[in-house]
Amino acid sequence: MNEAILKTTKFCKTFSSGRGKKIKLVEAVKGVDLEVKQGEIFGFLGPNGAGKSTTLNMLTTLLAPTDGKAVVAGFDLLTQPEKVREQIGYVSQAGGADGFSSAFENLVLQARLYGISATDAVSKANELIGRFQMKEFALREANTYSGGQKRRLELALGIVHRPSLVFLDEPTTGLDPQSRAYFWEEILRLKKEGMTVFLTTHYLEEADHLCDRVAIIDHGTIVVQGTPQELKREIGSESIIVDFAMDKELEQAKLLFESMQNIKKIFAQENKLYLFVQDGGGMIAEVLRVLDKEKIPVSTIGLSRPSLDDVFLQKTGRSLREDKN
Repeated sequence: MNEAILKTTKFCKTFSSGRGKKIKLVEAVKGVDLEVKQGEIFGFLGPNGAGKSTTLNMLTTLLAPTDGKAVVAGFDLLTQPEKVREQIGYVSQAGGADGFSSAFENLVLQARLYGISATDAVSKANELIGRFQMKEFALREANTYSGGQKRRLELALGIVHRPSLVFLDEPTTGLDPQSRAYFWEEILRLKKEGMTVFLTTHYLEEADHLCDRVAIIDHGTIVVQGTPQELKREIGSESIIVDFAMDKELEQAKLLFESMQNIKKIFAQENKLYLFVQDGGGMIAEVLRVLDKEKIPVSTIGLSRPSLDDVFLQKTGRSLREDKN
């Protein structure tokens, strides 16, 4: 079994807000225990405000934890942050490239900052330009690049020093399907080359396709973690999704379904009702029959097989798909 390359114990972050006697303490991260194994792709999921970004900022040494312990890439995060920074790569949503410099210039500078010699830095920059198919625009200023071109450069900057662990913060957000598919291939390639990838994403299909294991954080605590297959198997049920035009109709339907024994769980979000059942195909007809009998109109109805979004919904009470900005 692979050893852990990242491990946190009772990892916490508390912020203070207000002034004087009105100061309030806000626990953004509450005792998080994580273990990421060497060579895996680990997905970190959570709704906005759940503590995901705060945890990521602490793990990448950008924010000091209030309490707890963490070992990252073999070094103590609290006492050896400079050693941690040498071993990790970080590709943030905001990006870190200099827009007035070319891809080539950005890569050479990044390599030099990590102590790579001038000759090797040029060689490394050219190698990554070829690898990430940037030759056509490598000598233009980065502020002229498209979204997909910028993300290629950002990923190249994150691995220029060949880190043992790379953090990718929603790397495919806003990209078109073709660019996203390209990045999926590159992320899998990082794993094949021996790197460990810590990935945050809002795309459940991305986590399902790429990640060996995932953890879901909500209200500052880890609510569940495991392989995507394990978590979906744990749910063990299909979901019937009923879309209503009005809140009143949704509430009427919810009351009716709460009394039905064959429905294991019910969640309401926005204008949708999620009914978790064992036999979705057989239950759709029954659901429609009940709604028709009570003359409750529906906009749409559909059946969903167990997915990470269902796991997320059952563990947090909301759908990550509808929590996106």
